[in-house]
Amino acid sequence: MNWLDKLERKYGRYAIHNLMFYIIGMYVVGFIIGVAVPDLYTRYLSLDVSMILKGQVWRLVTFMLQPPSYSFIFIIFTLYFYYIIGTVLENVWGAFKFNMYFFSGVILHIIAAFLIYFVFGQSYTMNTYYINLALFMAFAVEESETKVYLFFLIPIKMKWLGIIDGAIFAITIFGGYLVPFMPRGLWAALYNLGLLSGNAFTCYVNATCALVSMLNFLVFFFQTLKGNRKTYTQRNFQKARKTAQRAQNKPNYSQQVYNNPQNNKGGYQPKSFVPGNSAAKHRCAVCNRTENDGDDLIFRYCSKCNGAYEYCNEHLYTHVHVK
Repeated sequence: MNWLDKLERKYGRYAIHNLMFYIIGMYVVGFIIGVAVPDLYTRYLSLDVSMILKGQVWRLVTFMLQPPSYSFIFIIFTLYFYYIIGTVLENVWGAFKFNMYFFSGVILHIIAAFLIYFVFGQSYTMNTYYINLALFMAFAVEESETKVYLFFLIPIKMKWLGIIDGAIFAITIFGGYLVPFMPRGLWAALYNLGLLSGNAFTCYVNATCALVSMLNFLVFFFQTLKGNRKTYTQRNFQKARKTAQRAQNKPNYSQQVYNNPQNNKGGYQPKSFVPGNSAAKHRCAVCNRTENDGDDLIFRYCSKCNGAYEYCNEHLYTHVHVK
């Protein structure tokens, strides 16, 4: 058991459930503020270390209000997509680990802002751009085979988008710190692509933000991969979701076998319990398997069947309901 699992056992009850809902709510508030009073965020809410040291400590929290975009059309799709990302990560990891991943990224950004201020003597207002990119990277790793439709037309797997996200991080980090040694033509090309800034100090700041976000990503995944990556409940969630997807994409097996007059003239008849095996507490009404047939089998009762019929995870979503 690694330190992350130990923290979850000790402080897991304090985790904020459905955290992404509140994050999206903050972005909506920030979007309204940015549209109604454009200068309010920069003057009073941004992560300005010089003003924090003068007593405006609320900036340590309010800087997270900055939304991913101020475009009316783009913000709707962006917030919806980030809500899906956060919800999936919380379902896969659990609320505590998702809380840790997000808030550790926020804390590292605050630390980086103070380091930049003390090293360069300048205060730079950091935003949540690289925090959101780190969320996207985690989603791409966990759901690498999930397809999204680029421009609502082109299907592309998340693993390829994750590779592009990783390339953006790499160029921002290495290119940002190596700007003084970079040929001007290469710098200009990366600037035109939106990957580097035209100012050397801004390149250093962006590289630092990207670096702390990537370090958060690497440390978190090193810890989760080192130990038991998913809990029993999390693994069951993945199995149930994959089973539901297979049921949608493939013909219903029980409809073919049990409800087919050619194969079963008497109609669908669930298999009965075998009294001789008293050690079995669960038995699938379709395949007759019990918990003794495999540690990975999960059994649930179907609320739509007329009677106490129990099914394994492979037939829970594919059986014909008994009426």
